[in-house]
Amino acid sequence: MVEVGVRRILVVLPLYGGSLPVGRSCARALAALGHVVETFDAPLLYPAFQNLRHLRISQAALDALENGYLQLVSQAILAQVERFAPHLVLAVAQAPLSRQALRELSRQGIPTAMWFVEDYAVFTYWQAFAPAYDFFFTIQREPFLSRLAAIGQQQAWYLPLAADPAVHRPLELTPAERRIYGSDVAFVGAGYPNRRLAFRAFAGMDLRIWGNDWDGEEILAPYLQRGGARIDTEEIVKIFCATRVNLNLHSSVRPDVTVAGGDFVNPRTFEIAACGAFQVVDQRALLPELFAEEELAVVDSLEAMVAATHYFLRHEDERQAMAKRARQRVLAEHTYTRRMETLLHLVGKRLGWRAETPAMGHLDPELAAAVSDLARRLGLRQDASFDDVVAAVRARQGTLDPMETTVLFLDEWRRQYGRGAPAAA
Repeated sequence: MVEVGVRRILVVLPLYGGSLPVGRSCARALAALGHVVETFDAPLLYPAFQNLRHLRISQAALDALENGYLQLVSQAILAQVERFAPHLVLAVAQAPLSRQALRELSRQGIPTAMWFVEDYAVFTYWQAFAPAYDFFFTIQREPFLSRLAAIGQQQAWYLPLAADPAVHRPLELTPAERRIYGSDVAFVGAGYPNRRLAFRAFAGMDLRIWGNDWDGEEILAPYLQRGGARIDTEEIVKIFCATRVNLNLHSSVRPDVTVAGGDFVNPRTFEIAACGAFQVVDQRALLPELFAEEELAVVDSLEAMVAATHYFLRHEDERQAMAKRARQRVLAEHTYTRRMETLLHLVGKRLGWRAETPAMGHLDPELAAAVSDLARRLGLRQDASFDDVVAAVRARQGTLDPMETTVLFLDEWRRQYGRGAPAAA
């Protein structure tokens, strides 16, 4: 792969939704790769956006206010860009970056990339936004890539989802946790029409359903946990680990087709596997190239899903061996670190990024060595520049140590006097 050197990367998170944990995992992975990373924490602004709907105003006025608020959020992103001076702005699906903001970033020469981690056939807003990004990554191949090319987005690539081993991992649960989260069969996710119909076939089993958007579902109501409240990531991992058979049925808005047989592979597939937990998953067109047959229990119909569930509940050793192999596959090939390496390789190749010698020549050797040591302590790579170290220090929270304070002093000196930092503090 192209060696892209240390880069400053701003990850723009969505206000809310399923792509939010994906964005956070991307930021952690990029930092683990030694880059200087900041996130635009859009979720901090979501409560105000949500509360607009409580105003006693017309729908037209509400639409105008919501659009104006999103424009304000975009301006806040541009303000963070101005301070951070990133080499790349990476947005995940639903990120609140307006087309006007994207045009401004282009005018400033700041590259932008979108990882569209949604089904293009269901969420069609990509048609308006995709051409405004410099680079576009998808979880689907054809015909999506051709449709992107047809509207002017020529720099688009397939990039499947992944797991974050720092989050999705095997847990040793206490007996109390196993009572709270454990069952023979479980599903974590939203109540899409096909799932409402399919999971009725598991009624009467030791079944638990976790997640939201199950309102009005009477048959499965006894199995719904916590009244359909959202479940946070930490508890989801506990559920995966405590469940003997995790059901993983991809969503479909068609209630008449329980197993839709689509293409993309959802994040749950990688996350359950990374936890060392077992799953029965519906067949997807892109699944065979990601996992081998002996790693997942893959089914192509509801009847096969029910049969596989009963079979693997009776065969614990086989179930555990399959789960172990799936985890090994994820750790080797399907982490967010791997995905971010691929993304930066493709972006960097087209932007001409190369690893460079650290720009520490304006410092005396002793101070340069101290700054380089600080860069290592901050998790940066050995080719980090002085500017990279400054950005990493500014992104930190908490009390600064003496060397970090020195670096900020040197940077302020340089800014005020318009030349290299002094040779020593």
